[in-house]
Amino acid sequence: MVVEIRRGVIYVGVQDWDRRLFDELIPLPDGTSYNAYLVTGKEKTALIDTVDPSRKDELLDNLAELGLERLDYVISNHAEPDHSGAIPDVLEAYPEAKVVTNAKCGEFLRDLLHIPEEKFITVNDGDVLSLGGKTLEFIIAPWVHWPETMLTYLREDGVLFTCDLFGSHFASSDIFVMDRCAVHIAAKRYYAEIMMPFRGLIRKHMERLRGMDINLIAPSHGPIYDEPEFILNAYSDWTSDRVKNEVIVAFVSMHGSTRRMAEHLIASLTERGVGVRVFNLTQTDLGELAMALVDAATIVMATPTVLTGPHPTAVYAAYLINALRPKTKFVGVVTSYGWGGKTVDALKGLLSNLRAEFLPPVVVRGHPEGDDFQALEGLAEEIVKRHKEVIGND
Repeated sequence: MVVEIRRGVIYVGVQDWDRRLFDELIPLPDGTSYNAYLVTGKEKTALIDTVDPSRKDELLDNLAELGLERLDYVISNHAEPDHSGAIPDVLEAYPEAKVVTNAKCGEFLRDLLHIPEEKFITVNDGDVLSLGGKTLEFIIAPWVHWPETMLTYLREDGVLFTCDLFGSHFASSDIFVMDRCAVHIAAKRYYAEIMMPFRGLIRKHMERLRGMDINLIAPSHGPIYDEPEFILNAYSDWTSDRVKNEVIVAFVSMHGSTRRMAEHLIASLTERGVGVRVFNLTQTDLGELAMALVDAATIVMATPTVLTGPHPTAVYAAYLINALRPKTKFVGVVTSYGWGGKTVDALKGLLSNLRAEFLPPVVVRGHPEGDDFQALEGLAEEIVKRHKEVIGND
């Protein structure tokens, strides 16, 4: 796809409509895109990021369609292969081009793609590169979401090329955001799955961006934001410490005991005006679970005991939750066992990255009965109390 988004700034990326899994982990219900941008000045030309190596031919076809005979620079904002993987092919097609990036990204690119040292131009934070009437400024933004990430700002046009930051896995024939609701959902999912562990650092980087004149935000996945406040405001909310009056109940049940407890807790919370998101861990799209983690004040893990610990699907979910480091304030554990177990301690260990308070667990031997349901009512009451303390009555 070749589309001029500003005079002298051309989208030359690729829509990947059919891809359904990223990193062999992340579901892609809407496919994805690999966005690359050609910036042409009066004197020099720069390609900002490339595409996944599986789609390199389409990128080269797009450049050929433009009649591009010379390319001076390839700007690499991020070394991950879905953005950098086609750099060797671009350099082969345009041997005069140099790779412009920061020192850490250059190190990664040499390791991942074996690009020779002499092909690099290394830049630091705040450095600029003139193309002749088009000035690129480089902003080093580590841990968004790799340690070498940087952003590129086109001063004259106010275009901020953000690579993964503000992106969305969302293939579309619309280069710019048209369906705001659909893009908001895709961007939130993307944030939850990829950016959430780094929300504190992202918040700091965004403070710097707030002082810039930004007319377009051009990420490397998903549509371009021609109304930048749309995504900037969303990220301000997602990266804040604010949580909502919501509980995630993530459960798995082998013989019905844990399901009965989970359902009773869900009803008790609902009756008390608490929003509940329910995930059966044997069937859940983990991207949906990640999205729910962005806002929820409380997570309740409900699992039977297998041998002496949590059910393996609960272990997997807990591992991912721990890696994503949501801003959740409270964690509850509901579990049943037959002849013994250490499920509560195991889950506490698996969720050690969370800066959350563990509420008193509900532990049942066998199927729940009267006192056990009262304990679940007590857990619901405790959650309501704690939510009012951190959220208020809204």
